[in-house]
Formats: sequence, C-alpha cells, structure tokens
Amino acid sequence: MPGSRPVVGIDVTAAVTQGGGIGRYTRELVQALLAGDDGNSYRLFSARPPADLPVPDPLPHGPRVDLRTAPLSDRWLYRLWQRLRLPLPVELFTGRLDLFHSPDFVLPPVRSGTPTLLTVHDLSFVHYPETFTPALVSYLNRAVPDSVARAAHILADSEATRRDLEAVWNVPPGKITVLYSGVHERFQPVTEGKRLRRVREKYALGDAPYVLSVSTIQPRKNYQMLVRAFRPIAERFPHRLVIAGGKGWLVEEVLAEVGRQGLEERVQFAGFVADADLPALYSGAALFAFPSLYEGFGLPLLEAMACGVPVLSSNASSLPEVTGDAAILLAPQDEAAWTTALTRLLEQPQERARLVAAGFRQARRFSWKRAAEQLRALYREMLGRG
Repeated sequence: MPGSRPVVGIDVTAAVTQGGGIGRYTRELVQALLAGDDGNSYRLFSARPPADLPVPDPLPHGPRVDLRTAPLSDRWLYRLWQRLRLPLPVELFTGRLDLFHSPDFVLPPVRSGTPTLLTVHDLSFVHYPETFTPALVSYLNRAVPDSVARAAHILADSEATRRDLEAVWNVPPGKITVLYSGVHERFQPVTEGKRLRRVREKYALGDAPYVLSVSTIQPRKNYQMLVRAFRPIAERFPHRLVIAGGKGWLVEEVLAEVGRQGLEERVQFAGFVADADLPALYSGAALFAFPSLYEGFGLPLLEAMACGVPVLSSNASSLPEVTGDAAILLAPQDEAAWTTALTRLLEQPQERARLVAAGFRQARRFSWKRAAEQLRALYREMLGRG
C-alpha cells in the first residue's frame, strides 16, 4: 500500500525469557532501536509468553510496536522447525513481514521473498564443544549453519566472530556486518552509600571487599580456574570472590571446585542480579575478573569499566577487541598469571587508577544508540530504502 510503513519482525524470545546473555543483548538493542522513529512498524515475536523475570517492562510499547506470541511452546515450535523441518513460516504467527531479524543464532522458516537477518554471537559450540551438553552441541551444529546459509545477511558481534564465520563456514565477507554492543547509560559509578548497602544486603554480600565476575555460570566461563587462582588471594587478602549470574549448564563442577579449594566461606554465588542493581554491584567491587575461554563480545567488561572498576580479562577471541588497552589481559588457562595479576592490582592503587581512567575512555566508545543507528541503516538497505 503506498505510504504504508514496512513491517519488520524481530524474534524477542530471548528478551522475555532470559535474564542475562542474549536476553540482555536483545532487550537493550530493541529498546534503543525503537527509541527513534525510522519509518518502520515492528512485530516483536516471542515463541514463549514472557517469563517472570526481574526485568521491569522488558520490551518497548507504542503505536508502531506489536508483540505476537506463538500458540505452541517454544520447545515444540523449534522441534517442528529444526528437527522435523516443517516449513511453517513465522508469518503464520506475526502476519505479513517485509523483513525478519533473529538476534539469537537460529532462523525460523519464512515465506518466500521475505529477507532475513541473523545475529550470530559466537561459535563457541564449534571451538569448545566440551563446555556444552551433547544435546545442545548437536542442535547448534545442525541449526546454526543451516540458518547462516539461509540468511540474506548476518550480524556478527565482533571482528573475531566475523573471522570465525569466514574461516569455519566460508561465509562471504560481504554477507557479514559487525555490530558492536553498547553500554546503557545506567552504568556509571555509584557512590551513594545507601544504594551500595542496599545491593549488598539484597544479595547477602556482607561487609567484606570483593572481587566480582558477572556471567551465566557454565563451563565456558572458566570459573573453575578463577576459583583455583583465587585461593592464594583468600589467604593474603580479606576479599571475597562474588560470581553473579544465573545457573546455565554443567554447573556442578564449578560448585565442586569451591569445595575442593576449601573456599566455601570466601566464594559466593549471588545468582541472577537484576539489571537495575548491576551498577551498584559493579561499583562496590575492588576488581572485576572475566576469565572466559571464548566470547563473541563480553558486555560485562564494558559495564564494569563504565562503573569505574579495574578489569582483568582473558585474552581469548574477541576480548582484546573489546577491552583495548583498558584491562590486564591474561591467558585464560594460566592460573598462576591470574593469581599474580590479582595480587598486583590489589596491592597497587596507582595501577588500579590507571585502569579505571582507561576503562572510562574505552566504555565511551560503545553505545546502544550507535548500534541502533547502524542497525536502522542496515534495515533500510535490506528493505530497498537505503
């Protein structure tokens, strides 16, 4: 219809069902995308009704935004789409679309002629299959390359992911756009004592200083190594190690490592932390440690920097790309190097101050507003309006 708005569909299942990780990414990106009027209407599709997340109002509202849910559970729907390969187009649930974007690795079937955009965050299941359950590895190794082949265009979280896509699946460079994540404006240093105390009390952190790590607990996050590296720290310093994030998969060995090291009183699992509480949690930390084996981006690094916390990070995959010169970079399996670096930073306030200043500069390079502007431009191009 002349003058009508193009209709863009976005799969927001992760945004309404996952507190962290891709759920956070999708919420932040969609909120920033719809903060301005780009001339499109949006159908936000969820394969599951919104979960009871501690996330207030996770999706935007407005006259050009419409949330559609599937009448089937997400498990049955993805079984029909990916295992049985029934070509039930997503438009059966969304209505007519001019473009469909999946921000979570896998594309559903679409009607012939509907252009598709797929976000691939990382290829960790290819490089570190042992850190996933066998069933999940099998599913991802089948569904993701199939989705990559069907997508008209692909978003990668980083240059590292772009290089992986080209090397592992021979994706043409012209089919990939790197779209960096951003840092929400709420992430800034919290100095108000009442707010800091409230978060300590809410998550039972006590009064001791703490080293923080934030991520879903799963083997790829390399927390077993961090727990071992922290044992000499616990013997010399009063700090606790606080790991904030929901439980993912294969978490038992991480929990067992704490017992093996005798650190039950010094390592605390805070669980999922609400988005509104994260700035105070970061701001209260003495250091932030991120030892992951592999990441497509590493958003917690930038959030910690924006809150004025010195950062130690793994040097794997995309992480040097994200941190620049604003972090101490370490090999993820070099336990002794992590112990040494943690000790040095706790002992050297000047080095901590240098990292804090560099971290503020680095965090300012990334914003959801810029990410949304880049995504709107790509949508226009794919809709033939660029």
